Amino acid sequence: MRLLLEQIRKCDICKEYLPSNPNPVLQASGTSRLLIVGQAPGSKVDKSGIPWDDASGTQLRRWLGIDPDIFYNPEIVALVPMGFCYPGKGASGDLPPRPECAPQWHRSLMANMNKVHLTLLIGQYAQAYYLGNAVKNNLTETVRAHREYLPTYLPLPHPSPRNRLWLSKNKWFEQDVLPLLQKIVSECLLK
Repeated sequence: MRLLLEQIRKCDICKEYLPSNPNPVLQASGTSRLLIVGQAPGSKVDKSGIPWDDASGTQLRRWLGIDPDIFYNPEIVALVPMGFCYPGKGASGDLPPRPECAPQWHRSLMANMNKVHLTLLIGQYAQAYYLGNAVKNNLTETVRAHREYLPTYLPLPHPSPRNRLWLSKNKWFEQDVLPLLQKIVSECLLK
């Protein structure tokens, strides 16, 4: 795993498409029990080099019911985005994750993380990649059908502050999904 992480951190396969030099950001270990597959680092995370080091990360940790000491312990939690580098700004937020990363690196990472009990799929890119044909017509339907993907996967919306409108329209998420998420994560971390 150490060698694989070194290779990923030196990766530059999408260099020509990035707004700045490649800076792959991830966290993983062969003993990680919880895997969080997100989209791609934002500009703040690109600068700090720390996964989920922004308002989205604060919200995600709140949703999970875990503190930063656990969240940032790679022996417990793996943080693997679909695209490892900041893709740049688009018209309505950050650009989508670069499509080269996941096919290039995810299979090898997963093969080295055989202690994972639960994979959280955050956002439509992670859900489409990992759920394939089982993904629903849109993110809302996929998250609403979360029990269909358990015990292996649990799809979630992105915890970005930009998703406040989605959260206000989908009260069932906070009422039904978050308590289940916290229960499953707590059980997963005790294994």
